[in-house]
Amino acid sequence: MSFVFLPQAIPDVVLIEPRIHGDERGYFLEVYKESAYASLDVRFVQENQSLSRRGVLRGIHFQQAPKAQGKLVRVTSGEILDVAVDLRAGSPTFAQHVAAVLSDENHRLLYIPPGFGHAFYVQSDTATVIYLTTEEYDPELDAGILWSDPDLRIPWPDQKPIVSKKDAALPTLRQVLGPGS
Repeated sequence: MSFVFLPQAIPDVVLIEPRIHGDERGYFLEVYKESAYASLDVRFVQENQSLSRRGVLRGIHFQQAPKAQGKLVRVTSGEILDVAVDLRAGSPTFAQHVAAVLSDENHRLLYIPPGFGHAFYVQSDTATVIYLTTEEYDPELDAGILWSDPDLRIPWPDQKPIVSKKDAALPTLRQVLGPGS
């Protein structure tokens, strides 16, 4: 088998460990194989890449229905703490999160299904993050939750990360849900 699929505390989020073939020349690994990923029942339509420096936090981002995006995240250089937040109304794990360290050394991937917010924090000098999405980006459906929302209780490694102006101005989950939430 080319991959080991490890469901996380929120089982729909899956940590994927590829099989690495290494020798004195270096290594080879498969990142994606449609037949191996069939159990996830996904189809990827867009690939994105970002480069960030140490201390940068991107997120918590998501795309709203009807084009909610699933993401397959990997790191080709550096190391990140990758976080998925369950934003699915009615889910038993609503507002809970899972986190995984992804790096160019461990070669792990994280599959985050539609209906989840996504964020990551750069723990190395720089990090290149590549992710496939199940829907194309639609700026009209772009949304997010404040990275430091106290209700989410995400234990970020840094309480004063480098964030964009847009991310610093995102609402909390309670602000998105409205009164009585």
